[in-house]
Amino acid sequence: MSDSPVFDVRGMQVRYGAAEAVRGLDITVSSGEVLGLIGPDGAGKTSSLRVLAGLLRPAGGRAEAFGLPIWPNRRALHGRIGYLAQRFALYGDLTVDENIQFFALLYSVPGWRKRRDELLERVTLTRFRHRLADRLSGGMKQKLALACTLIHSPEALLLDEPTTGVDPVTRRELWRLLGELVVEGLTLVVATPYLDEAERCSRVVLMKDGQVLADARPGELQARLPGHLVEVSGGPRAAVTRVLKNLEGVADLSVFGACVHVRLEGISDPIGAVRAALAGAGITSVHVREIRPSLEDTFLYLTGSKPEGAQGEVA
Repeated sequence: MSDSPVFDVRGMQVRYGAAEAVRGLDITVSSGEVLGLIGPDGAGKTSSLRVLAGLLRPAGGRAEAFGLPIWPNRRALHGRIGYLAQRFALYGDLTVDENIQFFALLYSVPGWRKRRDELLERVTLTRFRHRLADRLSGGMKQKLALACTLIHSPEALLLDEPTTGVDPVTRRELWRLLGELVVEGLTLVVATPYLDEAERCSRVVLMKDGQVLADARPGELQARLPGHLVEVSGGPRAAVTRVLKNLEGVADLSVFGACVHVRLEGISDPIGAVRAALAGAGITSVHVREIRPSLEDTFLYLTGSKPEGAQGEVA
């Protein structure tokens, strides 16, 4: 068995005309890993996945899969790699069964009928197998897309925002299924705008403007946030924000729903300093506590971007 990583990328560049979408990407993905690509729109996540899938030729650098240069060997590697795009090309006038059959025949999968039945059972679509794809809900379409992607039993799976636009129940089901696949030996590279999903990954790569800002395990990444992080809840949020912005030692401040997160540096008693500043402004009906940084806090620190929505979506 080869000791080569599943994916090995060094100095990879992707250009669209004069625009440089990916600049000097360096990542290594080992067998069984779950690598999360995190970043705002335009960060280079989709372009990177398309190179790894053999769908896009890099403008520079090196990109290998299973020890082979991807672009020259893309046809041979397609049997070992599955790619779930943001907008998967299901055929709306074909049934669930027929869509999977199409991809099974495309990949020349032996014994595909048995494999199809197993996948339908796993994604809980067996009772909908004769329904046209156009008549499926958004979550069911994504489950069908995943089944089509898995029909040829790939060793590595590339997923571009697989849960965007699906309901919370389906989102949880998809991640449960992905977790089972990893236990069975599948390697995952997942691009996601949801930072809570990134915490499910074994490693996280933060990207912005085509460059890697950080590459580490989620816990290690969160530990990089300097100073003390204090959460303030309750009280008039606008007034709390106005007071704390002017507090000595405040490095940055962000609003998270009904709470305010304030990061302080060079302060020995951060909770005491925050409480005293708020009390001095007549704000006492608040709860103040020091918290462990989340990936959202770390992302804000590294990029200055703002999370969006209750799920911690990267703006």
